[in-house]
Amino acid sequence: MEMNALKAITEGLLFASGDEGVTVRQLAGVLDITDEAVKHVLEELEYDYENTDRGILLMRSHNAFYLTTKPEYSNYFKKLLETPQSTKMSQAALETLAIIAYQQPITRTEIEEIRGVKSDRPVQTLMTRALIEEAGRKEGAGRPILFATTKDFLTYFGLTSLDELPPLPEDINEQEIEQEADLFFENFYEQADE
Repeated sequence: MEMNALKAITEGLLFASGDEGVTVRQLAGVLDITDEAVKHVLEELEYDYENTDRGILLMRSHNAFYLTTKPEYSNYFKKLLETPQSTKMSQAALETLAIIAYQQPITRTEIEEIRGVKSDRPVQTLMTRALIEEAGRKEGAGRPILFATTKDFLTYFGLTSLDELPPLPEDINEQEIEQEADLFFENFYEQADE
């Protein structure tokens, strides 16, 4: 394998190892090269990080190698950590999450039947945030993917189990909901005309 490819793979492995880091022996096993070759690749990476304008550097501690940020840019990293992040979810994502939480396991088509609109994007958002996951496949034509909530969902909402979800109202009347929606939109349009 050529040096640029070895450096790229090693960099990815260092990134993926996170706080645990990775040893020369581990890298040699994964890359299927000698310890000496790994040391050479690490030296090349270290040289690259030190001699180019990069925001990271290679660090060694207790025989493990890590990627870390350069100290000279620490003010920027602090600003990032101090910046409040938006954790709000869209109404569509919240609706989709509620449907999945109460109806799981459920397919995307079943979600869309309940919502009345396509739900590809909200499902993808929830998957990205690790609030839902694939929970197998439904028997039948096409074997569609089933979705269910994750442990992160429970943590996010401060629940220890799905049994703690508030009960759904039992006296839901579709006609009343439609009438309320019609009244809302009538009032909305009347105010818009004024």
